[in-house]
Amino acid sequence: MRPPHEVLPHRDPFLFLDEVTTLEAGERAEGHWQLRGDEPFFAGHFPGRPTLPGVLMAEAIAQLGAYVVLNDERFAGKLPLFGGLDGARFRRQVNPGERLDLEVTMTRLSARAGRGHGRASVDGETACECDLLFVVVDAD
Repeated sequence: MRPPHEVLPHRDPFLFLDEVTTLEAGERAEGHWQLRGDEPFFAGHFPGRPTLPGVLMAEAIAQLGAYVVLNDERFAGKLPLFGGLDGARFRRQVNPGERLDLEVTMTRLSARAGRGHGRASVDGETACECDLLFVVVDAD
């Protein structure tokens, strides 16, 4: 499998996917984001009790979803953009040094839009779950 930076348009400091470990192009994937603890958001969220912001968990799930879509040959030269986030639930804090395991399954995928369900967890314990809605546009 290609590394995320070869598939996604995201770059540091906004690439939240370190490795994809399982891929069924256009259908599902698993991967992870290893939090080192020196990420700048930890300094302000929150001083004395650094915690990964929930919206960044949802973004990491969305990036894995984009990886699933962009590995489907039907979407060469395209870009999936967030269209919405439904049913987001944050169930566990994620701390510096923890590994956020990610999984996404596409529930609908057409030429112009799609839906998926994602989960982020630490050591098997759910940290975030959400449904993603996205539109697919030309990348240029």
